[in-house]
Amino acid sequence: MPAPDVAATVNQLADRFWEGMLRESPLTATLYGDERYDDRLPDVSPVGRATARALRQATLDELAAIPVEGLPTEERITHDMLRVVCELGIRADDLRMDVIASLDQMDGPQTLLSQVVQVQRADTPERLEKLLARYASFPAFVDASLDVLAEGRADGSTAARLVADRVVAQCERQLATPAAESALVRLPRLADGAEAAGRARLEAAVERDVRPALARYLEAVRGPYLAATRDDPGLWSAPRGEERYRMAILQWTTLDLDPEEVHAIGLAELEAIAAEQRTIARAAGFGDDLSAYRAALQADPANRVATKAELVARATEDIGRALERAPQVFGRLPRASCEVRPVEEFMETDAPFAYYYPPAVDGSRPGIYFVNAGDLPSRYLSNLATTTYHEAVPGHHFQIALEMEQPSLPAFRRLGARAVGSAYAEGWGLYSERLADELGLYRNEGERFGMLGGQAWRAARLVVDTGIHALRRDRAWGVDVLRRAGLTEVDAAIETDRYVVWPGQALTYKTGQREIERLRAELAARDGAAFDLRAFHDAILGHGSLPLATLAHELPRWVLPAR
Repeated sequence: MPAPDVAATVNQLADRFWEGMLRESPLTATLYGDERYDDRLPDVSPVGRATARALRQATLDELAAIPVEGLPTEERITHDMLRVVCELGIRADDLRMDVIASLDQMDGPQTLLSQVVQVQRADTPERLEKLLARYASFPAFVDASLDVLAEGRADGSTAARLVADRVVAQCERQLATPAAESALVRLPRLADGAEAAGRARLEAAVERDVRPALARYLEAVRGPYLAATRDDPGLWSAPRGEERYRMAILQWTTLDLDPEEVHAIGLAELEAIAAEQRTIARAAGFGDDLSAYRAALQADPANRVATKAELVARATEDIGRALERAPQVFGRLPRASCEVRPVEEFMETDAPFAYYYPPAVDGSRPGIYFVNAGDLPSRYLSNLATTTYHEAVPGHHFQIALEMEQPSLPAFRRLGARAVGSAYAEGWGLYSERLADELGLYRNEGERFGMLGGQAWRAARLVVDTGIHALRRDRAWGVDVLRRAGLTEVDAAIETDRYVVWPGQALTYKTGQREIERLRAELAARDGAAFDLRAFHDAILGHGSLPLATLAHELPRWVLPAR
């Protein structure tokens, strides 16, 4: 058994690694309420990339000197997670995954500052100065990003044409919006008594620093880069495409999955879910015609809202209902609250139906659940419910907030563990949609049908992601698969393009859910009547985000039969 100071050494190494991650990813620090780097943007230059690689290599070297045998449970997990994160980072750098991902309609330079002002505080003179410094650093960030785009053009490692088209449209919309009306000027919360002067300074910074850099970025993407983009959306069409796709799958899931096997699992899941949907359709008098039932559900005026405020209010109500029933299946609830906000209008066209931002560590900001109120006639309440239970309560809000509220774990485990991919987190979110059904949270069979539609959507993701990136299917095919799974035309197009720009990410949902459900069934069979669902859920969420292999190995030791 290692000496007690060896376990401490693991945690100290994790702390140093986490500090290095915050320096290289200052927006992550801001997201969690750490204000030390609020005046900086990421360094995507060769220097920044070399620094990130050196951090991972140095951490691996130190890990190699720490014996794993006999470490306490949490330190053993920390050791393993550090190894996984660092090895993945170095392999990704070897394949220059940053180049292939450098143009992005979800998280590219054109969306970066608008995401920042959703979470960065500017309510004191010092905080305002830091935000202004961040705006001032945007031109250098854009220049470095353009250098990465140029690297991609040099060897054909460019984005798909459809990604470039969306980025161009986003930039054009932002530049068409007067600076005074932009999110960068409107959203920051300023100190009392300094509102007018603060807005004036923000507007001047946008005009001086942000808009010219954004215009330069637009010109480069719309010009030489667009001409070099790939016509085929799949990663297979890029240099080393097959190898890069397998790497993307590994980054997102931490598992070495075969794309063709994943494709087959998705098709089987789709059929099983359709059988459940047919039961609801038959009871409603539509026989096996799922399309007719879905059309009737969508045509029901009671299944839509007329205003953005109504959509936010409905999601807020669903979160409240879920919180009331959560103690039935959870022994521990998060302290942080969850607030609902609408997606910024300029992002509505390209943003998903909803998404979640974690709370600040110090409690100064709640968890934030963003709902997309663009194209309100297509935002059906029967789809909103299951999405809310996935993204907010008991889904990502419970999982992330509880992870953050564990002071005994090093910050890397509480805040940075999603660097091991998102199959654990997204698997929990999708599992939560089914759990909401167990809790009786869905108001009617229409909402249950929407839940099953959500399950089918994630099964279709297995099919579409692998189909586009490995089996050489095109975008129109991907949109059609998602439409047949129940998505609207608008959402099917947005989702397909999301899978194009984030290869492998779409696999995390079903992959993680299937593993959590497998473990629950295994432990229930092991313990019989003594199986404690509250203990199972507390154990799943009690150790932070984990690689799926680590979860499968460790969880049976944590969940003991009820006495």
